[in-house]
Amino acid sequence: QVQLVESGGGLVQAGGSLRLSCVASGSIFSIRAMGWYRQAPGKQRELVARITTVGSTDYVDSVKGRFTISRDNAKNTVYLQMNSLKPEDAAVYYCNADMVYGINFWGRGTLVTVSS
Repeated sequence: QVQLVESGGGLVQAGGSLRLSCVASGSIFSIRAMGWYRQAPGKQRELVARITTVGSTDYVDSVKGRFTISRDNAKNTVYLQMNSLKPEDAAVYYCNADMVYGINFWGRGTLVTVSS
């Protein structure tokens, strides 16, 4: 079992920045990758960014150059730095832990609102 707690969401103007944090606890040594997903009203949940245990990263095209995913292993924390935010970035952002044994754990989500 892994518990994930997100924080850092909020209201920001277009062009602004936010940093999301996700603290993991529990069986963290069985995590093979951590990711941030988002879901806007009426849309499917989509992968935004992912980072593996060796630090490889991947981003959805729409956030490349604006968002950065990183991890602090000492704090069991994954971050998502979001710059140049656009109204279309508004969504509930979820932290995800992809386990080596093939299941996923999710946080409860943090709301990001971007005003135009």
